[in-house]
Amino acid sequence: MTLPMSDPTAWATAMNNLGMAPLGIAGQPILPDFDPALGMMTGIPPITPMMPGLGIVPPPIPPDMPVVKEIIHCKSCTLFPPNPNLPPPATRERPPGCKTVFVGGLPENGTEQIIVEVFEQCGEIIAIRKSKKNFCHIRFAEEYMVDKALYLSGYRIRLGSSTDKKDTGRLHVDFAQARDDLYEWECKQRMLAREERHRRRMEEERLRPPSPPPVVHYSDHECSIVAEKLKDDSKFSEAVQTLLTWIERGEVNRRSANNFYSMIQSANSHVRRLVNEKAAHEKDMEEAKEKFKQALSGILIQFEQIVAVYHSASKQKAWDHFTKAQRKNISVWCKQAEEIRNIHNDELMGIRREEEMEMSDDEIEETTERKETEESALVSQAEALKEENDSLRWQLDAYRNEVELLKQEQGKAHREDDPNKEQQLKLLQQALQGMQQHLLKVQEEYKRKEAELEKIKDDKLQVEKMLENLKEKESCASRLCTSSQDSDYPLEKTLNSCPVKSEREALLVGIISTFLHVHPFGASIEYICSYLHRLDNKLISWTSFFPGCHL
Repeated sequence: MTLPMSDPTAWATAMNNLGMAPLGIAGQPILPDFDPALGMMTGIPPITPMMPGLGIVPPPIPPDMPVVKEIIHCKSCTLFPPNPNLPPPATRERPPGCKTVFVGGLPENGTEQIIVEVFEQCGEIIAIRKSKKNFCHIRFAEEYMVDKALYLSGYRIRLGSSTDKKDTGRLHVDFAQARDDLYEWECKQRMLAREERHRRRMEEERLRPPSPPPVVHYSDHECSIVAEKLKDDSKFSEAVQTLLTWIERGEVNRRSANNFYSMIQSANSHVRRLVNEKAAHEKDMEEAKEKFKQALSGILIQFEQIVAVYHSASKQKAWDHFTKAQRKNISVWCKQAEEIRNIHNDELMGIRREEEMEMSDDEIEETTERKETEESALVSQAEALKEENDSLRWQLDAYRNEVELLKQEQGKAHREDDPNKEQQLKLLQQALQGMQQHLLKVQEEYKRKEAELEKIKDDKLQVEKMLENLKEKESCASRLCTSSQDSDYPLEKTLNSCPVKSEREALLVGIISTFLHVHPFGASIEYICSYLHRLDNKLISWTSFFPGCHL
């Protein structure tokens, strides 16, 4: 070689920047203890496959960090770095999964062996496609090797020591788009998508609630088990779900109708248990409220006693014997106790006011609720009678079906077994007699229920008449009140004109007039009756004074 060679450390620096063990011209390693994880140049880390982002996006180089490129010597050629003052070579957008690079500016006398010699240091080469027009395509095994090959873009290459134009060139390395790279990248993405779907499916299966247990099919044995479970509070929910499933499946027929009716009747009896349980809880709540009120009253009494102690200590007889600090503490304690006492007192008074308001609301709404409850009771009784009549009709149909089935079985038995004919006929006759008696009882009960329904209707008519009479009496009382307020006649004349026959009635008239004077907007006759009933529980002549009002 006639040209002078640069310092061997420059070659080692360039190879270290590529993340490869530096080799000499003969191929021997220059540094035997080379560590690719350590950089020989300050501020420039070596390019390694384990760097973050390598293979997908090239690692960004800070703009203030200088990139130093040195001369690279190979066996058959030499690579000279580009001018550092020139801008970096332009590259196209990186295709997804790119493993192929375009290399342009090769010498005309360059061979495939020289290309392999230069670029095999970047990584394993899978294929080289060389063209006759001084360019080629190189496909590497991994994506991060493409980033190493781009480092050589801009270098001037010279074959041996020749200065001929055909032996020189300027390398231009850029990303290349290849179908094989795109296919492998798509396969990898599909594999990742499958793994992600599998992971999500496993997570959904893990978080999915367990399936409900299957419901058994209907049979007489299972029906008896469910009927027993319906009577047990702990197993009622499970049994009701089974019953609902059977009904929705259409298991109800003529043979199983009675069994289903008994199970539905058991479910209805559970309603009473639930109502009793609710009443027990309400009772416990009322008892807890009463205990709380009593405890609060006891606490308030104790606070009153403590405050009385503080006030007695504040009197001059005992106050003069305390020190200044003790007096200050006693006054502070007294203020705190009074504040807490007032808070508890307000709370207790609020509870009592709420109870009084509830009592007054109950008294006002009591009469209307009575009417509504009476009417609803009549309606509910009528509906209950209708339901019982329907159930009796259904039972009658069921008995008729059983009679038909027994007749059919009787005919079959007559054809099959002649010796037992008389015995079976007797049994059938007895069964028919029993059914006839039961049908007669059912008819009698049906007639009795109809009579009760008619009686209830008559009672309802009487109640309506009584309500009309009460309304008339209320209008008379209001007219009497207005006439007594607007009249200017003397008291004796009004007393003579009023149809009062005894002192008892006069007392009642006075109480009612006072009550109406307190209520200037008037009051209902039921409200007046309840007020008088609270004053005296033994009013005997009130019924005669206001006929139709029942205390």
